[in-house]
Amino acid sequence: MTQLLFLGSGSAFTVGADNFHSNILLITESGKKMLIDCGSDIRFSLHKAGFSHRDITDIYISHLHSDHVGGLEFVGFTTKFDPCCNQPNLYLKQDIADEIWTNTLSGGMTSIEGEIANIHSFFNIYPIEKNGFIWHNIKFDLIKVTHINNGKFIMPTYGLFFNLNGTNIFLTTDTQFCYEEVKELYEKSDLIFHDCEISKYPTPVHAHYEDLVNLPISIKQKMWLYGYQPGELPLAEKDGFLGFVKRGQIFNFQEINQHLLKYQ
Repeated sequence: MTQLLFLGSGSAFTVGADNFHSNILLITESGKKMLIDCGSDIRFSLHKAGFSHRDITDIYISHLHSDHVGGLEFVGFTTKFDPCCNQPNLYLKQDIADEIWTNTLSGGMTSIEGEIANIHSFFNIYPIEKNGFIWHNIKFDLIKVTHINNGKFIMPTYGLFFNLNGTNIFLTTDTQFCYEEVKELYEKSDLIFHDCEISKYPTPVHAHYEDLVNLPISIKQKMWLYGYQPGELPLAEKDGFLGFVKRGQIFNFQEINQHLLKYQ
């Protein structure tokens, strides 16, 4: 069966081995794997889940913060110098593809012994020019969400809307609270994995639990919360949510019942 495995469910500032960055491994029934975001602790979260760099063949990147791209140097180097590996495929929106080497990766990856490298030295790049892409017969729609507005432009960040065996899934990635902007998408989704800050001192760049708890019950009852900080968690189930995603939690999607979701 097709699975979503949360290698971690924490925020950028998660600490310790109890949780890791909110990177997700999508595993198809045939065993194909796509890593959704690749944070700087990916080498630890992969190992904890029983995987390694050799399992990373395809990666989707939502935006350029280190908890989403900081592990690409590790993956790039380990796969390049491991004769058992091919270059991973990297899927990302065109505007992110234009910036990821210069703004994020070049400082540590440009110089190789006897070679000046570029991003193509490590990854096969698939820039997404329009609104989505298809990977092993799964169609992914890219949903541009508001994460950071610096006063001049909105930092490009893209969530995913896709269908696994009859279940419509919306994965927000990092986003501010923007119910009105994505209301229609919330309603058409069967399952929502939503960025959720629980900090005592809220930032303006993530949806906070105190905002999400005021959503209609029809939305909350199909919503899992992730991307949270360390600390005591609110009573999400009591407030009408499905709950907080835990590190290592697996969601199984079966053809016979689109709403049959098993987790551990």
